[in-house]
Amino acid sequence: MKSLFRLLVLVSALFVQTACIELNAQCKYPNTAFNPGESLNYDLYFNWKFVWVKCGSTHFSINNATYNGKKALRTDILFKSNKTCAKVFPMRDTLISYTTPDLVPLYFRKGAFEGKRYTVDEVWYSYPGGKTVMKQKYRDPDGDILNHQSESEDCVNDMLNILLLARSRDYSKFKEGQRMEFKMVTGKRISNQILIFKGRKTFKANDEHTYKCLVFSLLDDKEKKEKELLRFYITDDKNHLPVRIDFYLKFGVAKAYFLHGTGMRNPMTARIK
Repeated sequence: MKSLFRLLVLVSALFVQTACIELNAQCKYPNTAFNPGESLNYDLYFNWKFVWVKCGSTHFSINNATYNGKKALRTDILFKSNKTCAKVFPMRDTLISYTTPDLVPLYFRKGAFEGKRYTVDEVWYSYPGGKTVMKQKYRDPDGDILNHQSESEDCVNDMLNILLLARSRDYSKFKEGQRMEFKMVTGKRISNQILIFKGRKTFKANDEHTYKCLVFSLLDDKEKKEKELLRFYITDDKNHLPVRIDFYLKFGVAKAYFLHGTGMRNPMTARIK
């Protein structure tokens, strides 16, 4: 479940390189995909001895908020193991981010309770002189605190903000096999990832509806050795909702299926009646 969580949060890094148009170092971007009040839910499954077992759930929401006295958007994701899987590996992880209404990142926090481990990642953003400056903080499982600061002339985003950016992208002209590279910040480091567009397919989600989808593969470029981490399906419409995620883990394969959602901004035109 620990590896599953790390991969699931990477889905929020869906398409950063394609989604970020650098108007300046702050990377403002128009939101066309969601409204505050959107709420999404997913079922998580794991292949246990050739049987698919439901192992938990995920809840995603976006709401109006304030940050340092200014209007902002708050995004929350909660990962929670069910009673069956909690007997083997309890998990309750929360991710929170604040962005401006035009999707400039302001703050990110990930609190991860996994088994007997508890860790916290935090990132505070500022933009002096047009640069992106990131104050990073990490609490390790022993309770020790690591503080660090990074800066960049380019766009750098956290897991949740990348998802918001990606959902407003137009993918109508994407070609199968197209590759993209991007940067993602956590409390400890800035990492490099590769995304490959795999084409268009249909998928029946757990809400009993079938969707026209865009399919992507996410690879880790650690030490120049590319390894597929996950493959995911998003709706081929303006919402770009993730409806299926396949995880390739050291100990097996896991999947997340879209269950239900409310408050979507755009019509679900990718849904096949």
